[in-house]
Amino acid sequence: MRFKNKTLNTTKQIFAIAIGLLFNVMAWQFFILPHHITGGGATGIAAIVYYATNGLVPVSATYLTINVILLLIAFKIVDKQFTFRTILGVGFMTLWFAIPMNDIFEAIFKQKFPTFDPFMSVIIAGVVEGFGMAVAFTNNGSTGGSDIIAKIINKYKDITLGRALIFIDVIIIFSSIFVPGATIEGLVYGLLFMIIAYESMDIYINGIRQSVQFFVYTKHPEEIAEAISNQAHRGVTLLNGEGWYSKSDIKIVTVLVRKQESSHIFAIIKSIDRKAFISQIPAIGVYGEGFDSLRK
Repeated sequence: MRFKNKTLNTTKQIFAIAIGLLFNVMAWQFFILPHHITGGGATGIAAIVYYATNGLVPVSATYLTINVILLLIAFKIVDKQFTFRTILGVGFMTLWFAIPMNDIFEAIFKQKFPTFDPFMSVIIAGVVEGFGMAVAFTNNGSTGGSDIIAKIINKYKDITLGRALIFIDVIIIFSSIFVPGATIEGLVYGLLFMIIAYESMDIYINGIRQSVQFFVYTKHPEEIAEAISNQAHRGVTLLNGEGWYSKSDIKIVTVLVRKQESSHIFAIIKSIDRKAFISQIPAIGVYGEGFDSLRK
C-alpha cells in the first residue's frame, strides 16, 4: 500500500512538473521569442543563439546541448536526486520547445496568436513563467541550466543558490547586447522579464505554503483547545508557562493553520473568551500531516 501511494504521488509530481514547464515554454514561444527578448538560464542562452542564427538553430537543440554538457560536468558533484529531477525537467523542456506552438495555435483557431507590444508581452510572460516555475519547483522539479551552475558554485563558495542564480541570469541577459540588432531597450525588457518571473514565482510559492501560528493566552485553555480540535480539525498543543507579573501557572494554547483558516480560529476563540490575548505569527514552509509533505 505504501509503495502504491508513493508511486501515485511520484506520478502526480511528474505530471505537475510537465504542466509547469509547459507554461514556462508557452511564455517564451508566445511572448518572448517573437520580440527577440532574452531571459536567464539555459533558455536565455538558447534564445541568444536562436536570434544570432536568425532561427536556424532551434531553441530546443541549444537548450538540450547546454544541459547535457552541464550534467556531464556536474555528474559527480550534485546528488543523484537532483540529477534525476534535472534530466526529467530538461526532457520536458526540450520536448515542449520542439513543438511549434504558434503554428499549432494558427492551425486550430485559423488565425495567428495575438501580437502584443514588448512591454505587455514581458509582463504576461513573466507572470506565466513564474507560475509555471512555481508549479514545477513545488513538485520537486528542476530545469537544469543555471540551476546546475548555481549548485556547483554553492558547493565550493559561500554563496546562496538564490544569489548565484540571479548573478548568472543577469550575465546571460547582458550578453544579449552582443547579438546583431540588439538594443538597450531589449536588454531592459529581459531584466524586467526576469524580475517579474521571479516575483511571480515567489508570490505563488509563498501564497500556497504560508501558514500562521497562534499563541493564545486565556483562562479557558482546555475549552479553546477542544473547540479548535473539533471545529477546525487542527492539532493543538498546550504549553506550560508562568505569568511573570502574577507569578501564577498558565497554559498557552498554540496551533498551526493555513493563513486562510485564521478567521475561523479567531471566531472560535472569540466565542469562548473575548478577553483572550492572541499572538499570530506568519510561518512559511510548514511540513507534516495536514500541511506540505517533506521531500528529499
